[in-house]
Amino acid sequence: MDGARDRAGAGPGDRAGAGPGDRAGTPRQGVPRRPRLRRTPVGSRWAPYVLVAPFFLFFGAFGVFPLAATAWTSLHRVELTAPAEPEWVGLHNYARLLDDAFFWNALANTVVIGVLSTVPQLLLALGVAHLLDVRLRGRGFFRVVALAPYATSVAAATLVFALFYGRDHGMANWALGVVGLAPVDWQNGPWASKLAVSSIVVWRWTGYNALIYLAAMQTIPRELYEAAALDGASRWRQFLHVTLPGLRPALAFTVLVSTIGATQLFGEPLLFGSGAGASGGADHQFQTLGLYLYEQGWVNLHLGRAAAIAWAMLLILVVLFGAVRLLRGGLARRPGRAS
Repeated sequence: MDGARDRAGAGPGDRAGAGPGDRAGTPRQGVPRRPRLRRTPVGSRWAPYVLVAPFFLFFGAFGVFPLAATAWTSLHRVELTAPAEPEWVGLHNYARLLDDAFFWNALANTVVIGVLSTVPQLLLALGVAHLLDVRLRGRGFFRVVALAPYATSVAAATLVFALFYGRDHGMANWALGVVGLAPVDWQNGPWASKLAVSSIVVWRWTGYNALIYLAAMQTIPRELYEAAALDGASRWRQFLHVTLPGLRPALAFTVLVSTIGATQLFGEPLLFGSGAGASGGADHQFQTLGLYLYEQGWVNLHLGRAAAIAWAMLLILVVLFGAVRLLRGGLARRPGRAS
C-alpha cells in the first residue's frame, strides 16, 4: 500500500510540484496541491448519447409516431376504404363515444373481466410461488409446468376452453351435472361468459406471475425468516410480515402489467365467441374495449372512431394510475405514517 501510494505520489503530483517550485528552487511546503484537470476527449463525451440513440430512434419510430398518427386520425373522419381522404371533425369522435351505449358496455365488460381475471390470478400466483419456494424435489420440473400455460398460444388455449365450456358436451356442464346442478350456457350467459373468458386469462398468466413472485421471494434474506421463527411467528405470520413486504415491488409491477393487459384484452374474447366475431357474443355480453376498437376499425371500417377508442383506452389508464398515485401520496402524508 505504501509503495503504491509512493508511486502514486511520485506521479502527477510530483510532476506538478516539480514545476514552478523547482524552477524557483524553494519548496512550497503547507500549500495544498490542486489536482490537475484532465480534458475529456470529445468522442468519449458523446459516446453515451451515441450508444442510447438507437433505442430512442426505434422508440420514436414505433412508439411516438404511432401515438401521434393515431391522435391525428382520431380527429378526422377516416374510412378504411379511403384512408387518403380524411375529413377534419375535431373532437366529434370523442364526443360520440360519450353517447355510445356499445362503448360503455365494452368498458363495463372490460372492467368486470379485468377484476375477475386479475385478482384471482395474482392470488393464485402468490400461492404457487410460495409452494415453489419450498425445498422440494423436482422444483425445476414444477417451475416449467407453471410456465407452460404462458408458452401456449392464445388460440390453442381458447379453443380448448371453448370445448371445455361447451353447452351440450362440455366438461364443465358434465361436472355440474355430477353434483346435481343445472347446466350453464357459458357463451350466452352475461356473467357466465365473463367468468369463462376470465378463467382463460387466469390459466394463461398465473404461472408467469408466479415465477416473478418466486424470483422476488428468493431475494428476501433467510435470516429474516429465522429471526421470525425464533420470535415464535407461525408460517402464516411470516408470510404476512416478511414475505409480503419483501414482494412489494414485484406486486406493484404485476398489478400494473395485469391492469394494462386487462384493458387491452382481445384474443381470448375474440376466439371464445368464434361464431360472434368481434361483437363479443349475441348481446355483446363479453365484448371488451379491444374488441370494440377492432369492430369499429376493421369491421365497420371507421378508422377515426377506432383511433378515438384507442386514445380513450390510453387516457383511462393514465387517469387510473394517476388516481392511484395521488391516493398513495395522500396516504403517505397522513399523520403517524413514516415518510
